[in-house]
Amino acid sequence: MKIPFPVALMLATALVSPACADDMHKIIKPDALQWGPSPRLPKGAQVAVLHGNPGQEGHYIILAKLPDGYAVPAHWHSQTENVTVISGTFHVGTGDKLDKSKGEALKAGGFFSSGAKMRHYAWATGETIIQVSGMGPFDITYVDPKDDPSGLVRN
Repeated sequence: MKIPFPVALMLATALVSPACADDMHKIIKPDALQWGPSPRLPKGAQVAVLHGNPGQEGHYIILAKLPDGYAVPAHWHSQTENVTVISGTFHVGTGDKLDKSKGEALKAGGFFSSGAKMRHYAWATGETIIQVSGMGPFDITYVDPKDDPSGLVRN
């Protein structure tokens, strides 16, 4: 497939922006991923940082490995969140309370984006791996503060 020059130039410019100039060539093999728990997600998820620092300003990319049946209660983020399903089935719904009778099932290759402060929830069927990207700092505010595993209360 031939890509027209103006489109190729736009893509190249976007990929070599100053924000990622120091990481222009980075390779992480699957066996080198450093998985660990996240204090902001319910117990059971494992995360690995691929790019950037989710706790600081700037672009970040993380992977999250979710066990079968894992759920994230209704929450929102201060910034747009972009999620691509790598494997398994990731269900996403919008609203103030997790409701498994609603929502959309996304399989490998599926994508969703939630705008800033959009209330949503999710759950996994089978072990599921997702890629999450956005502009940091990453935050998560649970609709019901009792759902926040970190014990932090945010407005």
